[in-house]
Amino acid sequence: MADVFFTREISSQRLIEIFHKLNVKLEGKVAVKISTGELGGNNYLKPELIKDLVKELNGTIVECNTAYEGKRETVKDHLKTISAHGFDKIATVDILDSEAEFKIPVRNASHLKYNIVGTHLNNYDSVLNLAHFKGHAMGGFGGVLKNQSIGFASRNGKANIHSAGKVEDAKILWSNLPEQNDFLESMAEASLSIQDYFEAKGGKILYIDVMNNLSVDCDCDSNPEAPCMKDIGILASVDPVSLDQACIDLIWKSNDPGRDHFIERVETRNGRHILEYAEKIGHGSRKYNLIEF
Repeated sequence: MADVFFTREISSQRLIEIFHKLNVKLEGKVAVKISTGELGGNNYLKPELIKDLVKELNGTIVECNTAYEGKRETVKDHLKTISAHGFDKIATVDILDSEAEFKIPVRNASHLKYNIVGTHLNNYDSVLNLAHFKGHAMGGFGGVLKNQSIGFASRNGKANIHSAGKVEDAKILWSNLPEQNDFLESMAEASLSIQDYFEAKGGKILYIDVMNNLSVDCDCDSNPEAPCMKDIGILASVDPVSLDQACIDLIWKSNDPGRDHFIERVETRNGRHILEYAEKIGHGSRKYNLIEF
């Protein structure tokens, strides 16, 4: 059973403090995986919130291009969006699939034969998976599991996950979508493959979910619905399944009047199934010990 640390205060200082609660040092060259947000949206984690922690880690913000048409589909447009949102002003930003991609193994998988990621992933020794927890049009919700699966996949890797291994070409993805549970399970498989990749090279991944701007729509949406719930806080753990489960539980236990709308988004996509399946394949545990400070 993993510890999940929780603070209700969302600030740059508390973000640093909750990171240190994990008591694990990220060695070598550190990748900080965030979503830089689609142009037009405004719910993504802001540079002023994360900059001090990124600086302390001497981290590089990493991203990958999207499988959908938009302002993060190509390297050129993605860099413009990153600049417009101010991330290049606080750290070096690296688009992992800006040059090429390669395949990494996936274990305990029912859908993916492999995961497809950008070659720049090879340049990093450890990872801070820093996710904005929110709803999602396809997955129901997005936390660290989504940030580590869809988020780390190359453009064609995203097609591979979204199609549950049927296609590897983003151009033909949207006519090859699988059953919903197959998609959710593929995300869990891809996330586990990233964990395995870094563990094989002696690296660590630490996980943080920031529960603010709680819209039912993802940061990949250029015109997201306004947040339906008040901010909840920041959570952190060494276990991604425990962490996302704790966030879901805080939503379910909330008395916020907007919780029912958020829950509807999750339930209509069977979103919690990713947690069940991730636990089944050995990615983590849904049981946790919540420590508020």
